[in-house]
Parts: sequence; C-alpha cells; structure tokens
Amino acid sequence: MVDAEQKNKSILIIDDDEDYLFQQKAYLEAAGYEVIATESSEKAEELIEQHKPDLVVVDLMMEEDDTGFRLCYFIKKNHPSMPVIMATGVAAEAGIEFNAVTDEERLWLKADVVLAKPFRCEQLEAKIKCLLKRNSPHGNADGDDCR
Repeated sequence: MVDAEQKNKSILIIDDDEDYLFQQKAYLEAAGYEVIATESSEKAEELIEQHKPDLVVVDLMMEEDDTGFRLCYFIKKNHPSMPVIMATGVAAEAGIEFNAVTDEERLWLKADVVLAKPFRCEQLEAKIKCLLKRNSPHGNADGDDCR
C-alpha cells in the first residue's frame, strides 16, 4: 500500500550497474514511487535540472572513482534541500569505512545517508521514506534522523 509520503514522489537513481538499476527501479516503482534511472553522471545532471526529483540515490564509483562525490557536490550546490543517498560498495571492496552519521561527515560527503552495498531493497526504501518525511512540511515527527 502506498502512503501519502510516497505518492507522486520522484526518485532518481544513478549507477553504472544495469542489474542494480533494474532491481532498484522495479522495487521502488512497485512501492509507488516515480523512478528515473541513468548510468551516466552527465545525464544525471541533466535529469536533476529537468525533473527536480524529490530524492537522489547515487553510486560512489562510476565513470571515475570519485563520480559520486562530484554528483553529490553538484546536487547540494544547486539544490541544497534535495535529499541524497550515497550507495557504495567501497567498504566491501577496499575495506574503507565511511558514513554520514555526524554533521561534519554529511558536510564533507554532501550526502544525507550512506548505504553500504550490498543492501536490501527494504533498507533503501526505509531511508527514502525517512528522508522524504524529514523534508515534508510536517517534518519527521517520530524524531528519526535517518542515519
């Protein structure tokens, strides 16, 4: 069942993994979101400006190792209130842990939430719901900070 926070909300997913894009897009559309997906950071910038999605999910490493960082910077510079979830497999691949728990980390990463791949679709949806609720006119009444 689609709740009021999901209805008519648009999500942009940016990742160079076609299988990941297909899976996340199908799951989130079934959950009631309008989903736009792209494998290209250049196309992502165009889509952000054209569609002004309610939330963006961006992979860290795509065309370049820092593509996700650059996209997050672009988003927060041009749309500071647009929620961003960074999805990354860097911790599993390189053993480097980072997250967006503190205000300093969120400021540096330019992401509101970091999800370590692999994660379940339900985990992503829970973070999306939290961030959309936080950005709604009613705020996040239950006090969850989405971390």
